[in-house]
Amino acid sequence: ALLRRALAVWARPGEQVRVSATPGTQTGGPAGPPQLLYAGEVDAARVVILYDGLRITRYAEPKDGTQGAALDFARIDGAAGGGASALVLGRSDGNVRYLIAPWVTKAAQRDLAKPDSAATPLTLADGVTAPLASSAMRPGTCTSWTALQLTDASGTRLATDLGELVPAHLTAGRPGSPREASDAQGLRTWAPFACSLAAERSAGVSSVNAWTYAEQPLPDSSGTGAWVCTRAETWRGAGTLTLAQFGTPGGVAGTAVAKAADVPACGPRDPQVLAGVLWKSAAGRWYLLAAGGADTASIRATGGVTASGQGPLLAVRAKQGARADLQATLTDGRKIGGLR
Repeated sequence: ALLRRALAVWARPGEQVRVSATPGTQTGGPAGPPQLLYAGEVDAARVVILYDGLRITRYAEPKDGTQGAALDFARIDGAAGGGASALVLGRSDGNVRYLIAPWVTKAAQRDLAKPDSAATPLTLADGVTAPLASSAMRPGTCTSWTALQLTDASGTRLATDLGELVPAHLTAGRPGSPREASDAQGLRTWAPFACSLAAERSAGVSSVNAWTYAEQPLPDSSGTGAWVCTRAETWRGAGTLTLAQFGTPGGVAGTAVAKAADVPACGPRDPQVLAGVLWKSAAGRWYLLAAGGADTASIRATGGVTASGQGPLLAVRAKQGARADLQATLTDGRKIGGLR
């Protein structure tokens, strides 16, 4: 009866049914006979999850009736590996439960902001996880970020809830050849920037990569800063989001200094990025810091700060509140502008 209701609502949702879809996802009936992935009770709801070859569809109704039923759609074009190992079954009291693929042998949760902390095993009952906190849906200041850690025969992966049916796969490394974010280096890369994942909520994101594209010696003997770009890819292709972020030594969290949507920067097709930030040293002096990737031959600043330098790094004295335009020349002669 539950499955019949789910299929009937999918074919013709009434006005009382709440329908939602990730960007670029059609909400019409199934393209062909859908595959049943789950049917059962999850916390205070009865849930059915179906797959029609392009979309995941979740039907949910309260245990005590069908009033307030919901139908959610998400594209998962060509999902494989890290993108096909978990689905969101339900949410309750700020927590989320996942349906885990049968090839997954172990599931755990970990705080992405604490790379040295061990992962906490999650119990699985018929492929369903115990509830874990959803950082994406938590109000207030972000001080931690819960990630789902899944292990199968091919290795260990991380994914995170971004408020949709399919958690986003997390990777780390140079675009085009990133690694799983679950190794020690990947965890250290992500830790200062974990809370920036909130910027990618409800955007149809399939994966997010973090790449440390430059490290910069800071003026006034202030240690070394890290430049990281994070890039969210979507199931539909369009709607990518690139953030340039800067982290200082000893800083708990990094700072997003520039962002752009639907640009090739920091992506597999064009792994180039240039960004800058106005920074105050411990000595109280202000500087314009800028960095590009290893293929950057020179950087030039104009506007509120006028300066130039050879190589992928620039650090010059500046006035508080100054605004500068950045341009870099790559080793192949091509020019790129700063991410804004």
